[in-house]
Amino acid sequence: MTNEESAPPRLSVEGPIATIEFCRPRQANRVEPGDLDVLHEHLAAIERDDALRALVFRGRGRHFSAGYAIHALAGGEGRPGGGDGFERLANRAEDLPLVTIAAIQGGVFGGSTDLALACDFRIGTPAAEMQMPAARLGLHYYERGLYRFVSRLGLNHAKELFLTARRIDAARMLAIGYLTELAEPGQLDARVRELAETVVALAPIAVTGMKRALNEIARGALDPVALRERVARSGASDDLREGVLAWREKRAPRFSGR
Repeated sequence: MTNEESAPPRLSVEGPIATIEFCRPRQANRVEPGDLDVLHEHLAAIERDDALRALVFRGRGRHFSAGYAIHALAGGEGRPGGGDGFERLANRAEDLPLVTIAAIQGGVFGGSTDLALACDFRIGTPAAEMQMPAARLGLHYYERGLYRFVSRLGLNHAKELFLTARRIDAARMLAIGYLTELAEPGQLDARVRELAETVVALAPIAVTGMKRALNEIARGALDPVALRERVARSGASDDLREGVLAWREKRAPRFSGR
């Protein structure tokens, strides 16, 4: 097996858009224990780069990701680098200030269903499929992941996925709200790029603040004081003045993030 066939996740940056790619296509892009540290390093680099506005998660080959390596779960969630590390990864991805997109060209399984759900958007293809096999493995899922499934998909759909461990296809993923949209075959990359460029063109102070508020509201954790501070910052920003001026002048705004 060559390095190209099995490697840690890779980070690439093109202008204001970052991409994290899972690079183990022969193993359906499963996440090995050592990959967790790499992924956290990638997210740290993204957090340090104020020029970035969007992040795309994607998998190499046929699948998005098979989730955390099952063999590493034996012995419990609390083992160093185990399922608790994956929970921290999904939570950190959700809390990123920039907009996140999961490009789901095929299978998304196990913990990676939660990582994708932590993203702001999930665009799939007709070949997409998903399964949450926790109950089949004897695994009780972690708290914030359960919040994500219930708040984003609703209680009944969350129960369908967790309590049956059933594999569902792209049409069902779209129907329950797991997929934001389905792209036409062969058009996934173009659609993801179009969406990323759309959000990149918006005012970053407003986008970042509203994303945080919406996610906090979804899990019943809104900080109203911090929200008022973000609203005030947006109201006093150069971006707001530029947005209003651009609207009056009937041109595209040029936001600076200030």
